[in-house]
Amino acid sequence: MERTSLEKLRLGIFVILGTALLVIAAYLIGNRQNMFGNTFTIHAVFKNVNGLQKANNVRYSGINVGTVKDIVMENDSTIDVIMLIQENMMEHIKKDAIATIGSDGLVGSMIVNIVPGEGLGEKIKSGDQIISYSRIGAEDMMSTLNVTTENAALLTADLLKVTSALNRGEGTLGRLLNDTLMANNLEKTILNLKLASANASNTLNEVNKLVMAAANSENSVFGVLMRDSLAGLEIKGIIHNLESASDRMQKLTINLDSIVTGIAEGDGALNYLSKDTIFVQRLEATMKNIEEGTAKFNENMEAFKHNFLTRGYFKKMAKEEAKAAKKEKVKN
Repeated sequence: MERTSLEKLRLGIFVILGTALLVIAAYLIGNRQNMFGNTFTIHAVFKNVNGLQKANNVRYSGINVGTVKDIVMENDSTIDVIMLIQENMMEHIKKDAIATIGSDGLVGSMIVNIVPGEGLGEKIKSGDQIISYSRIGAEDMMSTLNVTTENAALLTADLLKVTSALNRGEGTLGRLLNDTLMANNLEKTILNLKLASANASNTLNEVNKLVMAAANSENSVFGVLMRDSLAGLEIKGIIHNLESASDRMQKLTINLDSIVTGIAEGDGALNYLSKDTIFVQRLEATMKNIEEGTAKFNENMEAFKHNFLTRGYFKKMAKEEAKAAKKEKVKN
């Protein structure tokens, strides 16, 4: 059956609208993929792309400037993200820009955010690689939060045990919290320590004043010693002499000790004299005979002086001694 003109008109309108919709869709898709404009490519290397896919948006300072062209896995820890950027953005993006991977909203798709650098870097060129920064993913954050929660629970349990022990008066802190007598004693001890510290400080201040007064006084011994370098040298010499004398006394003591030890062990004449009683008696008799002989000799000399043969000689000697004594008196 032949179609009517109305049906042909409807068919033509449908074809025209379908073609228009197809052209519009192709333009939108091509515009999203930057197929209908001049573009250039840049690279960024990440360790983890966090679910980033091809054709995801690339933003610069919050503005869509391109899409992800390709994602290349170079090795187990290096992922190269190739981005297709509009050519008009080449004037604005610098080489010190930083690329990060984020999400478009809370539940949106992943995107690449390019943040401007702080310095005045050079303009970027096609094929350049910019710095990348990997943010912590949601899974890592949840894992860290889980560990933190477990640690907090353990810490809370330990704090509960400590608090219970303190309330029961166990341990030093528990006794201090519950024993008022010990607390009072501790308070008195601390007070006494403070008083002792204050007294010690005052004593040191007084000693310091006395020392400074003595140092400033010209007549004090300390002041003279502090100012007179010659006196200091003399004192140094005296100390040196005392040290030398001490060394000599030590040596003398050692020698006397050796002599006494030798006498006690039977060496020498002293030990022989102290132990041999016969020899001592003989020595005593000899000394007695010498004394008696000396007395008899004095008697003989006295008789010899009065003898008529030698009496004149001894008188002459007596006169000369008298004259010598007078001369000494005159000189004095």
